[in-house]
Amino acid sequence: MGILEKIGEIEKEIARTQKNKATEYHLGVLKAKLAKYRTQLLEPQGKKGEKGEGFDVMKSGDARVALIGFPSVGKSTLLSTLTNTQSAAASYEFTTLTCIPGVIDYKGANIQLLDLPGIIEGASQGKGRGRQVIAVARTADLVIMMVDATKAANQKELLTAELESVGIRLNKKKPGIYFKQKKAGGLKFNATCALTRIDEKMVQMILHEYKIFNAEVIFREDCGADDLIDVISANRVYMPCLYVYNKIDQVSIEEVDRIAHTPNTVVVSCNMKLNLDYLLDRTWEALSLLRIYTKKPGRGPDFSDPIILRGGASVEHVCHSIHRSIVAVFKYALVWGRSTKFSPQRVGIHHIMTDEDVIQIVTKK
Repeated sequence: MGILEKIGEIEKEIARTQKNKATEYHLGVLKAKLAKYRTQLLEPQGKKGEKGEGFDVMKSGDARVALIGFPSVGKSTLLSTLTNTQSAAASYEFTTLTCIPGVIDYKGANIQLLDLPGIIEGASQGKGRGRQVIAVARTADLVIMMVDATKAANQKELLTAELESVGIRLNKKKPGIYFKQKKAGGLKFNATCALTRIDEKMVQMILHEYKIFNAEVIFREDCGADDLIDVISANRVYMPCLYVYNKIDQVSIEEVDRIAHTPNTVVVSCNMKLNLDYLLDRTWEALSLLRIYTKKPGRGPDFSDPIILRGGASVEHVCHSIHRSIVAVFKYALVWGRSTKFSPQRVGIHHIMTDEDVIQIVTKK
């Protein structure tokens, strides 16, 4: 029996098992087995036949955004509209057969946008080049999930399930679980809050399924078996996602209003170029990018060429982005902007920057 057959059998058993107190331990072990087999499915296979054509593209720019969706929902049209790259767009499915990159120049940042081929149900198991598509999506900083507003309402759930099954967690934060495997000492289990979805016995059974008998586990929040499996697997990717509903010009205004009020959702029309500026604003917001302007002593700030950094960046990150040798001779920095109490403020190397701050670095003589 192959891995796909084993996964199918476990999924059927989970579906037909009733969820109650008596079966929760059995379900926890089944979920651990399922996660283990899915991880094996993602691992690269041995050398077979000729080397195939490369699918991934080199990461460039300040951030990477992946366009994911079912075939013929308007991904290529969106890429061609937002960037200067022309991606083949037609009224039939599977027009795009490989990964096509484009660059969005927005607020001084270069954002790489990847037009990925449409994925189908079963993509996580390798159907329709799905495994390559999802592997590229794992390297992105943001996923834009394109959905056709005129088609079935469950598109978003189907795509999310495909990505979940290969370890991509959309709009979720890492579980508050500390896990460390040890060489001896058995299982040390502790929790800093009341646990309602898991107990020590289930933790032990899940760890035994992974052949782990000595470990330290601390729960800092009320998590379930799925969260613990994610932490043990250590190959999960947590990333923000924007759900973009295209072709809103073909549905009623009431339906557009209902869709637009759901969380993390943007409604657009690529053909009529409706709401694309708001999509760019939401993309910038989801990527949490910062624009830092530099200033030389006795001169005004240079607003033409900002340094683009990630949210939470410090003065040290600014120094590294200018030149790696600056940190060694750094004395202090003068910062103007919202990250300071007054302008200019003298700060140290660990000061956290905010968007559109101006910085002047002073070095040791």
